[in-house]
Amino acid sequence: MTKKVKIEGLDCANCAASLERQIAKLDSVKSVKINFVKSSITFESDQPQKALNDIVLLTKKVEPDARIIDDKKINNKKVDKTSLMIVDMVVFAVGLVLGILAITLETSIAVHYVLLVLGLLMLGYKTYFKAVKLLFRGVVNENLLLTISVVSASCIDKEMEAVMVIALYGIGKILEGFAVNKSRKSIEKITNFRPQFACVINKKEEIKVDPTEVKIGQTILVRPGESVPIDGVVIDGQANLNMQSLTGESVPVLTQKGEKIISGSIVLDGVLKIKTTALFEESTVSKVLQLIEQNQDKKSKTETVISKATKWYTLGVIALALITFGITYLVVRDFDEALYRGLIFLVISCPCAFAISVPLSYFSGLGNASSKGVLIKGSNLLDLTAKIDTVVFDKTGTLTTGNFSIKDVEIYDKKLTKQDILAIASAGEQYSLHPLAKAIVEANNQPLKDAQEVKEIAGKGVEFLLDGQQYFVGRRDVSLQNTAVEVYKKKKLIGLIYLEDSVKENAKDEIESLKKMGIKTVMLSGDKDEVVKNLAQTLGIDEYHSQLLPQEKCDFVQKYKESKKGVVAFVGDGLNDAPSLMLADVGICMGLNGNPSSVEASDIVLADDNIKKISSAIKISAFTHKIVWQNIGFSAIIKLLFLGLGAFGVTGMLAAVIADVGVTVLAILNSLRALYFKPKK
Repeated sequence: MTKKVKIEGLDCANCAASLERQIAKLDSVKSVKINFVKSSITFESDQPQKALNDIVLLTKKVEPDARIIDDKKINNKKVDKTSLMIVDMVVFAVGLVLGILAITLETSIAVHYVLLVLGLLMLGYKTYFKAVKLLFRGVVNENLLLTISVVSASCIDKEMEAVMVIALYGIGKILEGFAVNKSRKSIEKITNFRPQFACVINKKEEIKVDPTEVKIGQTILVRPGESVPIDGVVIDGQANLNMQSLTGESVPVLTQKGEKIISGSIVLDGVLKIKTTALFEESTVSKVLQLIEQNQDKKSKTETVISKATKWYTLGVIALALITFGITYLVVRDFDEALYRGLIFLVISCPCAFAISVPLSYFSGLGNASSKGVLIKGSNLLDLTAKIDTVVFDKTGTLTTGNFSIKDVEIYDKKLTKQDILAIASAGEQYSLHPLAKAIVEANNQPLKDAQEVKEIAGKGVEFLLDGQQYFVGRRDVSLQNTAVEVYKKKKLIGLIYLEDSVKENAKDEIESLKKMGIKTVMLSGDKDEVVKNLAQTLGIDEYHSQLLPQEKCDFVQKYKESKKGVVAFVGDGLNDAPSLMLADVGICMGLNGNPSSVEASDIVLADDNIKKISSAIKISAFTHKIVWQNIGFSAIIKLLFLGLGAFGVTGMLAAVIADVGVTVLAILNSLRALYFKPKK
């Protein structure tokens, strides 16, 4: 059984990784993942309650500031965070004053050391406590680095450095905590739009309930400023809707009686009565939230490498510090100076800049994409999306609307009119779910006639009896284009109905945008060559292939993917697109409410079926990828620079700790740029 709980007070990414490894060792836990950015722990266990209790006890031991919160209110005692923060700040301030007094006042040795020890303990007692606790559990992290640095500096009469290092580290952790919490709140604000309640009308009485309690067919009331909690149909009222949280589009959309309405929309004006057509867990907003929730499960290679590296990073730093100490001692023959230079290694080498900024950058990018109606299912897919160099499109429903209209009707029986042909065809087509059949029935302005002995012939058409005569509507002449429907009376052709599928409004602009980005475009279709060729020329598509069956499209994607060195994306929306979506490096599904198989098979879901968001997804992914490597590169350069300067005695421990804290905070702030990045049109 898999269970998820929240964890508060865990503001150190490296500590989160360490805690995850400790929890994984528990006998009651099969597997565990700590999402540092979203402050959550997801674990799998055959005994979930025992595992939860074990996790709570372990967390108290190794991370005393952290607190587990679960849905059943276990261990959920209210904590006054403001009071705790004030107490911590007072203790820190007193410790800093005592430390400064110890290094500035001329007093007796006893008073001096009492002030110094008390000051150092008050400034960093949590750091030392964690270091010792984790060391006994076989874990070495930055807490131990700082503890060694402070103790060693005090022993070689570098007392000012000892006080200032732990003081600056403490200030840095406070700044780091503020930056991380700001990032978390920004991401949560942009991605957490779960409706808080549903107002159910029961015998003229309004009852506020949790959205999960509402059943299909119930009537709910939504007032201005409230979020639509569940998908449904408007049965009374009209209003403008803000759908930006779902689609990223800021222009209000008018909805009125008889129209479908999706959850997550915010009513701007008017009062709506809605008859629900789905349960909350099946509604649009729930699907979006589930995708957002799951998108951290698939980590990028960069994240995985950083996470694994931090496990051995600290031991490596201690080894390098010992080597630096040894080499320096052999050169200068001064134990205190050699030890001091070794300590600089320990201070500058805290891995927090890497451990925080990398996952935070990815999560910011994923949050940004989600806010624009682009749901990317993981940071590994975000990395792949940034590298897309070929986009393969299915035609119908992707580049075209999939909504057919009558272009022309040819008559081969002079006794009949165009309306007669449509009426005959509609009599048989009314029983078909095919898009062409629906278009013909909608175009018929006469009362529908009752057909008898209706028989659908797979892949060809419909046979039926009407007024005692046998008719066939569909395709017998394979030389005709796919959007021509034949109407036969017995074996005699009496009419041809030509239909056309309109091109999506933004399709041409999107193809142009992709080409400007250096991305090749390909179109696959089952239509005749002439139809596909004309559309490709109209849109400016680089390559097209026609008269393909669903399996042939799938084979094409597989072969194309194998022949290309780059990343191939496939864009589709129908049930027959699911295999191609799975085969492509990146599968992009058009529309959250499309076929469930396509949504499940895809790597990216465009919530509102808007084709122009493909280029937005690529641009956001590329920008996020750039931010990740900016943070890695910047952090590495600064750390290496100060390691070198410290090794040669050019800089000291104070500069090293300032550089370490500074690079961490700057990397966190830089990560937020991925959250607010706006792709240029």
